[in-house]
Amino acid sequence: MGTQNNHFAALVGNTPLLELRRFADRLEVASRIFAKIEYLNPAGSIKDRTAWGIIREAEETGALKPGQLIVDLTSGNTGIGLAALAAARGYRSKFYLRNTISEDKIRLLHQYGAETVLIDNSVFLETGAIHAIIDRVRRENPDAYYTNQRGNPANPRVHFETTGPEIWRETKGEVDIFVAAVGTGGTISGTGRFLKAQKPGVKVVVVEPGAASIPSAETPYPDSIEGVHKVTDVEAAYLPENFDAAVVDEVIVTDTAQARAFAQALAQEEGILAGTSSGAVLFAAAALGRRPENAGKTIVAIVADSGERYLSPPKLGPSVARTETARPASLAAVAAAW
Repeated sequence: MGTQNNHFAALVGNTPLLELRRFADRLEVASRIFAKIEYLNPAGSIKDRTAWGIIREAEETGALKPGQLIVDLTSGNTGIGLAALAAARGYRSKFYLRNTISEDKIRLLHQYGAETVLIDNSVFLETGAIHAIIDRVRRENPDAYYTNQRGNPANPRVHFETTGPEIWRETKGEVDIFVAAVGTGGTISGTGRFLKAQKPGVKVVVVEPGAASIPSAETPYPDSIEGVHKVTDVEAAYLPENFDAAVVDEVIVTDTAQARAFAQALAQEEGILAGTSSGAVLFAAAALGRRPENAGKTIVAIVADSGERYLSPPKLGPSVARTETARPASLAAVAAAW
């Protein structure tokens, strides 16, 4: 992103684009798959871009005052980026999270000095839960700056200004398919808009979780994919305001077991230790790459964060047993289960 004021933001962006040759060869994928390695941002995820975009604009408009408290509802990574920036810029930070969030992410937030408030996962199943929780965040912190990552236009804007141009430059304009998950909607919307503006034929694909990976009244603590949200068959009022459905050409469904297997395969085939959401994105990228019509095309997949954030056992509730994901015999064996 440049060298703004020679601080944290100088390290945000310009992450490498790595071709996954072994990964593609093992799956007999005829497309070229590239991974945008976003965990090399300073606080460890693509959400560092979002955090800096939001904070930069808030400072420029005067909405954020020196020493003010920053608050939001987060699934972890945006909070971590905001907490790191808060530390670097002299703000305080406080975040509300589901109680199923990875322990590793909570520890990271605390390392940056952030306060955390955990909300039982079952609360999110109530009608209008997200809006009710956001109201609570704002009500309990009336003097804080609410970053509003789900609806703040600075979120997709920073991806339009940085992530999209980087991918365009690094592929020399040869990108044909862009694949990402939806958390707040900023990455897919901002990056997708930019790429389509340069090359209208670019296909933008979202990966979303299947039913078994989504909390429900019957299973409030499923083994879910952190940061990967459902976008189909969801009322518009419950989608992030920043999610631009018009930019999306296709949605591919995966489950947590597949996402974990592909994240593990990436580590064991390419030496890239990615988070579970990245495994979901790579599952979709590989599925696209195996289609005959995509032979020879260039697919760019977002690797949003590192697998180091998910080494602790997932929180599946008191009555749910945890199962280990065994090392797949080969990527071909994983693909055979599609």
